[in-house]
Amino acid sequence: MKTLASLLIGCVLLAGCKEKQYAKPLDIAKKENATAQVNPKVADVKIIPIEHATAVLEWNDITIYIDPVGGAKAFEGQKQADLILITDVHGDHLSVETLEALNTEKAKIIVPQAVADLIPENFTPQLDVLNNGDAKERYGITVEAIPMYNLRKEALKFHTKGRGNGYVLNIDGQRLYFSGDTEDIPEMRALSNIDKAFVCMNLPYTMTPESAADAVLEFKPKQVYPYHYRGRPDVSDITKFKTMVNAGNPDLEVVQLDWYPKDDF
Repeated sequence: MKTLASLLIGCVLLAGCKEKQYAKPLDIAKKENATAQVNPKVADVKIIPIEHATAVLEWNDITIYIDPVGGAKAFEGQKQADLILITDVHGDHLSVETLEALNTEKAKIIVPQAVADLIPENFTPQLDVLNNGDAKERYGITVEAIPMYNLRKEALKFHTKGRGNGYVLNIDGQRLYFSGDTEDIPEMRALSNIDKAFVCMNLPYTMTPESAADAVLEFKPKQVYPYHYRGRPDVSDITKFKTMVNAGNPDLEVVQLDWYPKDDF
């Protein structure tokens, strides 16, 4: 009888121990679920087209200017820049007059060396010079400098390799690519995990819509924004670009914004 009683007591104690062993992970799981529910959602990046290659991005309380040109008038109503990215030395990307006209006193300015050489010395404390392949973190945003250059023999004089930068902005888990002036170079085709790609296509300086579509289909961004598509004398056929992209990948979203508000196309 004593032996039987001891066995019964042991079973009760063992059952109690098992209940305690399962209770702890369950409590932890509830706490983890509660924590996951209160984690903030990744903030969307607001995209404001200004004109041609010029854009304003807003993310939380950070404002970014891409290739600011057009003088202060082009930025009326926009928030003061925290970060400015300039891709190249040409006048549709670099405008010293615009930099001097805007209130940039709190802004860091990311540029390639060729651009830094053309900016007045009073801006020097604000400059971060990136070469192709370099990266810099500012305001919680990591900026990667991507090569941009021409491939066609007749266009090599426009954009030499190593002079300008395209940029990938890593913002809160999102990756945004601005091509700057480039053709469908291997470095662009090798990009990965791009959420939004801003891809140029203006002749004779950069890509044809066909080349741009072929490159986009290779590196597969989630969304592609055709920009910088007014050439001389023609304007690239954005409808044709969209048709080619969607024929190759119907899941790839082509987003058309108004990059030329002053023109009637």
